[in-house]
Amino acid sequence: MNRNLSITGLIGAAVTTLTGVGVEAVVKPASTISDKLWSYPWSADAIVPVSIVYAVLHLLVFCGMLALFRSLTTRAGRVGAAIAGAGTLVLLLAEVASIPIADQRLSDTGPKVVGGFFGLGVALTAVGLLVAGVVVLRSWSGWQRYTALVAGVWAVAMIGVSVTSALPLGVAIYGITLCILFTALLTRDHESTPNSHLHARIES
Repeated sequence: MNRNLSITGLIGAAVTTLTGVGVEAVVKPASTISDKLWSYPWSADAIVPVSIVYAVLHLLVFCGMLALFRSLTTRAGRVGAAIAGAGTLVLLLAEVASIPIADQRLSDTGPKVVGGFFGLGVALTAVGLLVAGVVVLRSWSGWQRYTALVAGVWAVAMIGVSVTSALPLGVAIYGITLCILFTALLTRDHESTPNSHLHARIES
């Protein structure tokens, strides 16, 4: 179960990385949409399916956060992972809320409210990953022990990056940190499997 959740999260994080790179390298340079509009760099029509895709990606990443939650045994670690998961769900809802305001200006009330939800989602994710990251740093071993904290640190940076034109690139980097985190979960599950079988044989 946990392995499937980690793989699902990894897929979501990988596609998130690719979309961030694609928007920064392809969509933005070719866009004719004003950067004063909420939908930028997408048209008002294009932002509808794009927002739906982004919402699905957040859902996939949430599965990875759930895998992190299940992998931690301390109260602090699980609280951190739960907060990060809640932040991811807030981002999902913000993507859906972007659809009816696609053609509005950034200075309008709707974009300000939805933008606030995006900010809340990023902040919750950052705080949750930092809390879980400290626990992981102390309880895991090897390279895997740094992964949650690195993702949390970059999520904090995303709070500032999200209000700049570098947002797609920031999202791509965040996707990379999540790919590494969910890969760490997969490798830990793989390493623990033989031990679990050994314990089962000893107990029998």
